[in-house]
Amino acid sequence: MFESLRRLLNEAATRQTAVPADEEHVRLAAAALLFHVIAVDGVVTEDERAMLKALLERRFGLDAAEAAALATAGENADNEAVDLYSFTRVLRGALEVSDRERIIEMMWKLVYADGSVHEFEDNAVWRVAELLGIPSQTRIRLKQSVRDHARS
Repeated sequence: MFESLRRLLNEAATRQTAVPADEEHVRLAAAALLFHVIAVDGVVTEDERAMLKALLERRFGLDAAEAAALATAGENADNEAVDLYSFTRVLRGALEVSDRERIIEMMWKLVYADGSVHEFEDNAVWRVAELLGIPSQTRIRLKQSVRDHARS
């Protein structure tokens, strides 16, 4: 599975047209970005890992074992990636704007899972949002919504 994604991402990086991505590639790209945001501060807590798996279950309709496997695959993909572009290109080519916004919302939920926002996390969400074509106003609105919900 990982090798086929690597091939797809390498091919996508050299093409100028939209990336035809199947659901498996979309799931892995999303999982890699979601893992990236919880790892970027250098500490991945069990609460963050649990939230990641729960978000993957809900978003993709997976059972617990499938979500755990996808989370592990996402972690591996993120660890081997040299940048975020390969993942965001898959998502931008395959998802509507509303679905890409949902990825950003999921990232914010992960950022707030440990109760604090590290500047690296904030920056990572900003970079991913830019690469996904999500306007700053939308990114900030999603952040505020998630933050307000986390406080209540």
